[in-house]
Amino acid sequence: MSSKPRRPVVAVIGNSAASAYALEVAEEVGRLVVERGYRLVSGGLGGVMEAASRGAHRAAGYREGDVIGVLPGGAAAAANPYVDIAIPTNMGYARNVLVVSMADAVVAVGGGSGTLSEMAMAWQLGRVLVGLEVDGWSTKLAGGALDDKRSDAILRAKTAAEAAELVAGKLDGR
Repeated sequence: MSSKPRRPVVAVIGNSAASAYALEVAEEVGRLVVERGYRLVSGGLGGVMEAASRGAHRAAGYREGDVIGVLPGGAAAAANPYVDIAIPTNMGYARNVLVVSMADAVVAVGGGSGTLSEMAMAWQLGRVLVGLEVDGWSTKLAGGALDDKRSDAILRAKTAAEAAELVAGKLDGR
């Protein structure tokens, strides 16, 4: 019996209360991620997380199960309406570790302190990490290294399409 290879998972991270521009970019990233054949994981709530999830649902080739939400609380019902698989954790912000641990690549769209913690964890775990030029930590950290534990840098993207291309270049080139 032959098994299919596991489809890569891409996390889209960012603020639960985000600017209209950040939401637009996150939605496009979500769509492009699924159109590339990847699954999407996020924190499962509103803002950037919901926008990315909505975009994934609008993708050509979307399949039920493509959108995973790792929730901070214990109620699956708290997930945004575009989450296919809700994972309630009762872990609060500690669930950020699960979001990036599940991902093969992480795309940051703006973000505050929660996004900063996810970017730091993604860096520690050696994940492909892309920072979109959207107000917040993604812009502040893009193009740089968090420390000397890695020889690369956080990839910088000006657009959602560029972010998707950077992710694909890293994931498909393995």
